[in-house]
Amino acid sequence: MHVGLRTILHVHGFLRENTYRIRYAAPVWVKGEWLRPGQHLDLIGAYRPDMREVDDEAKLAVIAYSRPSTEKRLWVFDLAHDALLFNEHVAHGSGTGDNIAKRFSNEDGSHATSLGLFRTAETYQGGNGYSLRMDGLDPGFNDRARSRAIVMHGAWYANPELIRTQGRLGRSQGCPALREQVAKVVIDTLKQRQLLFSYADDAAFLQ
Repeated sequence: MHVGLRTILHVHGFLRENTYRIRYAAPVWVKGEWLRPGQHLDLIGAYRPDMREVDDEAKLAVIAYSRPSTEKRLWVFDLAHDALLFNEHVAHGSGTGDNIAKRFSNEDGSHATSLGLFRTAETYQGGNGYSLRMDGLDPGFNDRARSRAIVMHGAWYANPELIRTQGRLGRSQGCPALREQVAKVVIDTLKQRQLLFSYADDAAFLQ
């Protein structure tokens, strides 16, 4: 199944009614190059080559790190049914910035968020509770995700209630951390060979 803008654009029509704009969240891969978010929204069938072979029931998560942590910037789509399943806050790494994500890294010890496409894998119980391992598919940008232990997990500091007191979410050591109340159901939705795409308006990534 070819997964990408064809499906996301159907969802875009639904999201617009709810004031969300997926065009701010997902860049487009066309003829070997990235187009910036917001361009060519009527382009049907655009896709990332990495996303060709996924299950018919695939789920796609998109994180727009170009948005501040005070905004809901994680979307989870059911591609088979053109449905939005979740729209949540998500924390970024302490090495990436405070409220605004400014720095991204694939390096161990950076405590920074990585950009690019990830394929989700197995779940496990770890120091942060129920967690989801991911494998980065973009060499040089996120392919050290597993060795860096970059996983999706729940965290108290990802609760949006903190925004009222400190002006932003708390920060992880590079992981996409969710509020504890929804972490398990989101992880169970995304586990085992689903897709997660992390995006930001980062010059190196968009080259």
